[in-house]
Amino acid sequence: MLKGKKIVLGITGSIAAYKACLIVRLLIKQGAEVQVVITPAGKEFITPLTLSTLTRKPVISEFFSGRDGTWNSHVDLGLWADAMLIAPCTASTMGKMANGVADNMLITTYLSMKAPVFIAPAMDLDMYAHPSTQESMKKLISYGNYIIEPQSGFLASGLEGKGRMEEPERIVEYLDTVLSPNYQRLKGKKIMITAGPTYEKIDPVRFIGNYSSGKMGFALAKECARQGADVTLITGPVALKTTSTNIHRIDVESCEEMYQSAINEFPKANAAILCAAVADFRPADIADKKIKRENNDLVIRFQPTHDIAAVLGKMKNVDQILVGFALETNDEETHARQKLEKKNLDFIVLNSLRNEGTCFQSDENQICIISNDDLREYPRKKKSEVAADIIDELFNQLEKKGENK
Repeated sequence: MLKGKKIVLGITGSIAAYKACLIVRLLIKQGAEVQVVITPAGKEFITPLTLSTLTRKPVISEFFSGRDGTWNSHVDLGLWADAMLIAPCTASTMGKMANGVADNMLITTYLSMKAPVFIAPAMDLDMYAHPSTQESMKKLISYGNYIIEPQSGFLASGLEGKGRMEEPERIVEYLDTVLSPNYQRLKGKKIMITAGPTYEKIDPVRFIGNYSSGKMGFALAKECARQGADVTLITGPVALKTTSTNIHRIDVESCEEMYQSAINEFPKANAAILCAAVADFRPADIADKKIKRENNDLVIRFQPTHDIAAVLGKMKNVDQILVGFALETNDEETHARQKLEKKNLDFIVLNSLRNEGTCFQSDENQICIISNDDLREYPRKKKSEVAADIIDELFNQLEKKGENK
């Protein structure tokens, strides 16, 4: 989470400088405090007034303020910041950074920076591919800087990419990942997550489904990836997107498809979180043509679907963690504990439809985490924060498994 983080955003003379406005907005939306440092060439592409309006801070460009001659201390900025992001970063600026050419305020700030530095290159393909640019990038990586490139994943050490600056959403997600206090905590772990609804066909144009949006499952996948896990996300039909290269997404429609994917992927996983709202029943007979309105009523006979949690509970070995979800309308704890025991879960996440605005389609949730010997209640929170609470419990359970080996 970037809430409360102090970010120095460096902007250089690239056509991609206009995207800095979106980067600022995204950082501030997450609760970060942003101070812009821009090169003289950068001001040719975007005005300091625009940036200062967004950040509510004067933009720093020169060593001395043009208004009153006040000295802008690059040393103080280096001590103030939790991170420095240079986006866009031109070939010229990268060359100066790599070789200590401190001829502007941005470079001196970089050389004084005590916090992690993130660099998003932006230039044409020929400039990017030139040996001098590639050498600058190698030096900057060897100095401990983070290079953010499209399609190259986190912590890029190779030379993939074509020089185009990564999109602002991915840049901010990158910072959020690396600056997390739990960064890489789950590195080397494989986590399987199910999310979203299932659609059970009635005929070629109709189905039985539910109101699940997939937001909780996707938040869990994002949090696991943020902590370094290799995530397999099996999702029913939803409108949500995934951006992390740590998430392998498998799109399914029916319970049968989700079941087959889950039993194939679970043996490879250290843990599975079953967050999907899977249909308990499906039509026994699926019409091959659209059912016409011919009578006043229509009778559909249903049959049970696979109980994915119960099957995985039987498959689970002693080293694996299995997490379930229970959405209840009454006698919540009793039903959740029955499910916990019956399906051989390590813990279960309980939420209730009686807590209005916290379940289907909502951006918030209110949960209890129940295990065999514990029950913890949590206040209403954003689903991203709820995901962090759940993954904290998952991490603790994985640690216990490791200690008991």
